[in-house]
Amino acid sequence: MTLETPSSPRLESAPTFGLVIVGDEILSGKRADKHLPKVIELLSARGLQLGYAEYVGDDPARITATLQRAFASGDVVFSTGGIGATPDDHTRQCAARALDVPLALHPQAEDLIRERMQDTARDQGTVYEPNHPDNIHRLNMGVFPQGARIIPNPYNKIPGFSVQHVHFVPGFPVMAWPMVEWVLDQHYAQWFQRAAWVEKSVIVFGSMEAALTPLMQALEQRFDGVKVFSLPSVDHPEFGRHIELGVKGTPAQIDHAYPALLEGLQGFGAQLGPELVRT
Repeated sequence: MTLETPSSPRLESAPTFGLVIVGDEILSGKRADKHLPKVIELLSARGLQLGYAEYVGDDPARITATLQRAFASGDVVFSTGGIGATPDDHTRQCAARALDVPLALHPQAEDLIRERMQDTARDQGTVYEPNHPDNIHRLNMGVFPQGARIIPNPYNKIPGFSVQHVHFVPGFPVMAWPMVEWVLDQHYAQWFQRAAWVEKSVIVFGSMEAALTPLMQALEQRFDGVKVFSLPSVDHPEFGRHIELGVKGTPAQIDHAYPALLEGLQGFGAQLGPELVRT
């Protein structure tokens, strides 16, 4: 079948990216979350950054409240998990409740799910029975908030969905990650900044974060668009107790901001260690 993929609503400025990870199994420790580091990786490969992440269990009221904030934010938010058709999957219903719209079987989702069921029957050497209760139940996986758009699933054809700039994918990494990539490449390529973001820092020994704060504030005021960061460590295996102090921005910004950072550190009498560069 030909899959129609309407565009997301137009964004007038570079978006903030957020992540919502749904599932009791994460909060109980039964499964370790793998989505957060992978989404950071997928965004970073495109010159983008994750603005925030939130974990929520399988409580419908909490999921609904979380999604209400996501829709109201205007941010690009990915939500993983809870879009199946078992009793502990609530995300689809909560998304509709958060939007105050009805749920409806999406016609493209129905076609894709039926294709998947036919493929499964063929692989198992059985006859596909479209009206079998199990197959009717499986169509619930295509019941989305009214007005939703399809996110194709290359693993097993069971789609995710988007509403506004909030995108819902399964909890299984093998499905979720290529679907997140597809959304980014399909809808947000205009914001990609590959090789346009540089992070440069220096290891600082013998100083405290509080003492460095005025320098950090002065640098951000002086260099518009540059982010200054400090990462303290007390037991680093190589450097021991230290602070990694650095700046993040475009190469042109960093060419000016980083020398100013080093110049500012001269007044602190701190010992400087290796310099680090990340792109």
